[in-house]
Amino acid sequence: MRRIAKTSTYCILHIVVATLVAYALSGNWKVALGIGLIEPLVQTCVFYMHESAWESRSFRERVAYAVRQVRVF
Repeated sequence: MRRIAKTSTYCILHIVVATLVAYALSGNWKVALGIGLIEPLVQTCVFYMHESAWESRSFRERVAYAVRQVRVF
């Protein structure tokens, strides 16, 4: 439930910011709303999947293993 609430608030914030930036660049509310709705909705879906993956123990273990394998000269 926390993940859904977090994703929802992220989506709302992202839509507002994207719409305002698009309006500042275009000066057109229709264009701004088009950009401000499409991109954040796609990004929100990706964010939800990203959060789900990071909450998975097996994913965290694979990331930790990969990080340990990186050698810095």
